[in-house]
Amino acid sequence: MLRVDPGGDEEMMMMGIIKEEEEEDSEEEDEEDDYLLAAAGEAGPEQHPHRPGRRGRRGREEKERTKVRERRRRAVTGRILAGLRRHGNYSLRVRADINEVVAALAREAGWVVLPDGTTFPSSQEEILVAGRDRGIRRTRDHGRLLFPFPPPEDTLHRHPPLLPPPISILILRDPMLTPPHPPLLLRTPQTMLAAAPPIPLSSSAAPVRVAVVSPLAARPISRRAGNAFVAPPRAVPAEGAASPLLAVPVPRDEAEDDDNAMDGGKQTGLATCPAPAVAPPRPPERDFAGTPYVPVYVMLPLNVVSLEGEVVDADALVGQLRVLKAAGVDGVMVDCWWGNVEAHRPQEYNWTGYRRLFHIIRELKLKLQVVMSFHECGGNVGDDVSIPLPDWVIEIGKSNPDIYFTDREGRRNTECLSWGIDKERVLQGRTAVEVYFDFMRSFRVEFDEYFEDGIISEIEVGLGACGELRYPSYAAKHGWKYPGIGEFQCYDRYLQKNLRRAAEARGHTIWARSPDNAGHYNSEPNNTGFFCDGGDYDSYYGRFFLNWYSQVLLDHADRVLMLARLAFEGSAIAVKVSGIHWWYKTASHAAELTAGFYNPCNRDGYAPIAQVLKKHGAALNFTCVELRTMDQHEVFPDALADPEGLVWQVLNAAWDAGIQVASENALPCYDRDGFNKTLENAKPRNDPDGRHLFGFTYLRLCSVLFERPNFTEFERFVRRMHGEAVLDLQA
Repeated sequence: MLRVDPGGDEEMMMMGIIKEEEEEDSEEEDEEDDYLLAAAGEAGPEQHPHRPGRRGRRGREEKERTKVRERRRRAVTGRILAGLRRHGNYSLRVRADINEVVAALAREAGWVVLPDGTTFPSSQEEILVAGRDRGIRRTRDHGRLLFPFPPPEDTLHRHPPLLPPPISILILRDPMLTPPHPPLLLRTPQTMLAAAPPIPLSSSAAPVRVAVVSPLAARPISRRAGNAFVAPPRAVPAEGAASPLLAVPVPRDEAEDDDNAMDGGKQTGLATCPAPAVAPPRPPERDFAGTPYVPVYVMLPLNVVSLEGEVVDADALVGQLRVLKAAGVDGVMVDCWWGNVEAHRPQEYNWTGYRRLFHIIRELKLKLQVVMSFHECGGNVGDDVSIPLPDWVIEIGKSNPDIYFTDREGRRNTECLSWGIDKERVLQGRTAVEVYFDFMRSFRVEFDEYFEDGIISEIEVGLGACGELRYPSYAAKHGWKYPGIGEFQCYDRYLQKNLRRAAEARGHTIWARSPDNAGHYNSEPNNTGFFCDGGDYDSYYGRFFLNWYSQVLLDHADRVLMLARLAFEGSAIAVKVSGIHWWYKTASHAAELTAGFYNPCNRDGYAPIAQVLKKHGAALNFTCVELRTMDQHEVFPDALADPEGLVWQVLNAAWDAGIQVASENALPCYDRDGFNKTLENAKPRNDPDGRHLFGFTYLRLCSVLFERPNFTEFERFVRRMHGEAVLDLQA
């Protein structure tokens, strides 16, 4: 019998939990027998003619029994979850089901659990083995090691130390959790012991091997951890904190690493042994040799052209672009900021800085993707500079703040103009779409030679916040934090007037209002009356409002793209759609709804967008193709995010509509895992139609990219996107 010390509150008594489950199961089996006997007694009314109404009573009794069984099952699950949270520091949501519990236990035991439930053992973890029926004690030294202590004499007499099958113990060290994880005890086949010779402790002790699995193995991150990380490097800029938007965990505490180094790998009462870092298991790499050629572009820095019209640090930029060209990169992407070019007066455009930049790019024989950026820069993830809207627009906004998107509390978002003024002449006699068209037409005339020579390969039209087709529903400047659902942005007087007209046309003037129970920026769906399961989002009013809200987005895209097609006739145009993957596993998809994507579980919200793009011959550029659902679940399980499911839905909606699809990463990526995931999305395996992305844009050019390990991975990625062979594929 396995002995577990029940004395401390932090010890999780797994055997007790299993026993309790068995008792509950036996009780449920007894109830099932009663149910079957009752059902047999109702075989026919002729067998009990003297008991009228008995069938109805039995039906009610069966329902009550079913309710009792369900309550007991939920009680058992609740006790298990409470125990795991309290003693094991498992990050399980309140309504976690048994699948999530099993997956969490399997992952801590060293198994790999894929999002679809496929489970297989990892060959990369070391094993700590102790003989069966031996006492096991855990020390509190930061949860790093387990120390076996000599078992009682009677145990040694009953079981010689070499005969009993071993027990495998995996120790997970995670400084982000307090207190540390308790050990998980699992039986291990004898075959697993043959691969690793034991470390002898004494003549009577069972064989023991020790492994310390670092947080890097438990939670994949994008940051290199010295030379201890066996896997290819994963990094983010050293000076920047990880972004909660994409569920990237903060690096482990350096002070704790220093303490570990001072220990010298020694622990009291146990032979000296190293603490090797273990890389997270990954599936075999796919060979992309001979696959279709997908061009790769790199985004230039946001402030590559200054407010004064100069190319910032031109010499250094030329050197970096030459390195990119040598690595096989096809071209670069440049933001043309409305606030830079038409800064002071309407229809006075200063293209000087961009002309100098484009000349440099042409001399290096690189292609150009140009973004018509009609939004301000600053305040969003990855923004390291501030470029506001044109001064003359800001002056208009001071006297008429309704030109901006507005939330329920009346806060204005000055990042971009409200779509309510698309046809309102409030910008010194021009409508918003006329302002956009004049800007695009001026650009087309100014750089005609670059279009004719094919240097400019694509124009990406900015249609909303961050240049993406969406409402600014999750603005950090208004207090939003991941994974909040955001807020509806339709409270300026122009959009409110539009809503009233739509309600009157529907014949329900009472619907001329925005939801009053949709929570706030950082709410969770089930804490609101509108987005919760069975909430108002699926009522008659809710469907009317969400259809109107998303239709405003579609109409805006339709109007601007129609004028963009006129301005850039004969050139490729594209639209970027943001990847809002949090709360994707809920019924309402609340974060997508507030952003304007009417995409609950019973409706495809991206097919209408694809149809609008098809109407104007525009391509779709989608983000977050490098993210894995498993990584999101490891770090922010309560967000119920599913970037892989979202990417698959959007790509298929676009391909089904017959339009081209490009993509980009959501945050800087330097690791092989992120690049491999991008490749998988760019060239789906075994697609019967051979569909693939027509381009990929890498975010973003910076000094960290050119560090040797990072650039080696990037260059390897470019070759594979081009369909070239690489020699270091991991089996």
